[in-house]
Amino acid sequence: MFQTGNYYIYQIISLIHLYRESTVSQAKIDPLVIAISSRALFNLAESHQVYEEQGLDAYQQYQIAHEEEPLQPGDAFSLVQKLLRLNDLLEESPVQVILLSRNSADTGLRIFNSIQHYGLDISRAAFSGGESPYRYIAAFNSHLFLSTDGADVRQALESGVAAATILPSNKSAGSDDILKIAFDGDAVLFSDDSEIIYKSKGLEAFTENERDAANEPMSGGPFKPFLAALQQIQMAFPNGDAPLRTCLVTARAAPAHERVVRTLRAWNIRIDESLFLGGLDKGEFLRAFDADVFFDDQEAHCESTRNHVATGHVPHGISNS
Repeated sequence: MFQTGNYYIYQIISLIHLYRESTVSQAKIDPLVIAISSRALFNLAESHQVYEEQGLDAYQQYQIAHEEEPLQPGDAFSLVQKLLRLNDLLEESPVQVILLSRNSADTGLRIFNSIQHYGLDISRAAFSGGESPYRYIAAFNSHLFLSTDGADVRQALESGVAAATILPSNKSAGSDDILKIAFDGDAVLFSDDSEIIYKSKGLEAFTENERDAANEPMSGGPFKPFLAALQQIQMAFPNGDAPLRTCLVTARAAPAHERVVRTLRAWNIRIDESLFLGGLDKGEFLRAFDADVFFDDQEAHCESTRNHVATGHVPHGISNS
């Protein structure tokens, strides 16, 4: 009888362990995959000038001759550093960075040597030998593509991947250890349906439409999946203790704010901070947020904000038709 009782206790304990293991496996974070071009990660201006002025052969010789000299950080370098730092705080290493380059593997050796010099945890790469590497973005299951080449960025967006052209900026990453990412709303996080009304019919028609459709969630824009992936990482940390914050910075104001709030609620996505600026310049607010990067679809806004924070132009929607 005692042995039978022990047997049942053993079975119960085994079931508890199985349940715990299944719960842990369900809680695992899907990798956040960032694809980045070599010219966004490192400053390749000098070698690129050799290519433009002297041709491919001279460029190859130059890179091989200097392959033991580390490249200087590029405009997205600090952002990548902070993204990879999240892996030091979680056992699962949820962030993967993929290098995409038009170099060949031969000329790209200097890039990999530079990655090792700075201690960046980047092991996967695609060297396309002069062709556009954008076609590998989806193959790597990327959530985001960052590049200095606007044509590659547009092709990535057309294939359904969030992408942005990193603009030259003298501003480094945010001053603290918390990674802070800011987004524009329409045509970035949300579709550009409302933006089309604003562009074609004016502010009054836009406001009326947003008021009437306040309870209708907007369709997602190209950066919705990226934001959702960031939230999964946030949820792996204790509530209020995540080293990652997100911010919506939009020209919308009341009453057009309500549809934004209800849309995010319907998506079950949380934004840490939301700024409804009603047309005010975004730069000072982004500096106050201490953003590491800001994504916006309008070039005029990007030209203004890159003087305050690192900025990615998203060439998507009616403003970029």
